[in-house]
Amino acid sequence: MEIKPITVQELNKYIKQKIDGDEFLNNVYVKGEISNFKLHYTGHMYFTLKDENSLIKCIMFKSYTSYLQFMPKDGMKVIILGSVSVFERDGVYQIYCKAMKEDGIGSLYEEYQKLKAKLEKEGLFDDLHKKKIPLFPKTIGVITSSTGAVIRDIINVSTRRNPNVHIRLLPVPVQGPGAAEQIAIAIKKMNEESLADVIIIGRGGGSLEDLWPFNEEIVARAIYDSKLPIISAVGHETDFTIADFVADLRAPTPSAAAELAVPNIDDVKYTIMTYQNRYKIGLKRKVELMKLRYEKCMTRRVFKEPLQKINEKAITLDMLVKSIQSNTNNKIIKAKSEFAKLISKLDALSPLKTLARGYIIAEKNNKLITKTSDVEINDILDLKLCDGNLKAKVIEK
Repeated sequence: MEIKPITVQELNKYIKQKIDGDEFLNNVYVKGEISNFKLHYTGHMYFTLKDENSLIKCIMFKSYTSYLQFMPKDGMKVIILGSVSVFERDGVYQIYCKAMKEDGIGSLYEEYQKLKAKLEKEGLFDDLHKKKIPLFPKTIGVITSSTGAVIRDIINVSTRRNPNVHIRLLPVPVQGPGAAEQIAIAIKKMNEESLADVIIIGRGGGSLEDLWPFNEEIVARAIYDSKLPIISAVGHETDFTIADFVADLRAPTPSAAAELAVPNIDDVKYTIMTYQNRYKIGLKRKVELMKLRYEKCMTRRVFKEPLQKINEKAITLDMLVKSIQSNTNNKIIKAKSEFAKLISKLDALSPLKTLARGYIIAEKNNKLITKTSDVEINDILDLKLCDGNLKAKVIEK
């Protein structure tokens, strides 16, 4: 009897049905360490759960991730609740997570949150205290392990961007007991001896325990007290330590820190050339504009006949002078005429005219005599005639 073969899809479907029918696999409670964590743009989370000897792929759909109280990341130890099933298309079995909690770092995380709140309240995270990263540093101080990939990445990126930059390494342990103290001492030494223009502190990724030295208060205060600007590059892009919040600038990776600290010399040269070209073009346009303005000015009448305006003003001045003279003469003539009329009127009222007609003015003791009662017999009178004065004596009234 010939055995009929089945398709791959049918086999995967059969295995899926077997696994889905297993009550134990439908509700598993597993602990392990997260690696290869990826947060999809759809909101789903993909990662691998591993221990010392094995690993299994996991997926957590968006409908469940919204209930998480933390953001999963590589190196984090967790306990998950879910079901094991087969993805038929790829023939891969994986855990479909429904819930997740942190395992073994609850106290550390709580300590992290308390210290973060304390330092934030004291103002160590304020932007007001952030120092600017120098644009063209000559020396980059690096505080990290001398054997890790961090220093190699920083050297490679920095020298590629600017071969003239100098890298000065102060090697320190970046995890384990005493690491925080060594990091703080290195920061202080960099400042006291002015060993760099800007400092990069950092290490590669890891669990919360691995990154803990950068969550210590002694490191945070050393960063805050530093007179030299500090770039923090601790862990991966999703890792945030207290050192990141206190530092003057946070870089997602050590390579990114080197890019932030060291300008690309080719970009600088290109920028300078661009500015030079702009200045040349701008200067050329300015010269052309000034030339056009000059030519336009020289075509104006004032430049062709510079005395024309003066002559016009002189004519106007002559006209004004003549007008003033004419008005002055007219006023004088009018004033003379009015003066003559007043003289004529005054002359008509003059007592001399009366005297000329034969009248005499008689005065006694300089007082005018108007009636006979004003004088007595034998009084001496002063008589004024038109051609002189006389004295007379009253002999009869």
